[in-house]
Amino acid sequence: MKIKPDILKQSGLSITESRKKILDLFLETDGALAHADIEKNTSSAFDRVTVYRTLQTFVEKGIIHQIPTTDNSILYALCKHNCEQGHHHDDHVHFICSNCDKTICLDEVTVPEVKLPKNFTKQQSAMVVTGICEDCK
Repeated sequence: MKIKPDILKQSGLSITESRKKILDLFLETDGALAHADIEKNTSSAFDRVTVYRTLQTFVEKGIIHQIPTTDNSILYALCKHNCEQGHHHDDHVHFICSNCDKTICLDEVTVPEVKLPKNFTKQQSAMVVTGICEDCK
């Protein structure tokens, strides 16, 4: 799948080579990507800081979302169309395969609602389930 320039334009971002290339990676990937995966796939075209800043900008603009992992690192996955700047609607379960380490967004499985104490406000929920994916069974 090739990049849809309107994703960047709709987010109010200028279209740069690094943004196009990194967005292409997300559009072509089934699952989540780590910072190291993105660096590896962009060859030496962009330095580590450019990749980091692009990822942070994409998160802030609601283009991608962060996924916590069992080893306290962060993965990134493409958001659905209803995310927007400063407000993610990706309250779905993330599945990490214990065999192949692939991380999959389970869009149809939502994070259960958590009743918070009075005067607490939820900003984001994340749920990670580990197990064996259908490809490894």
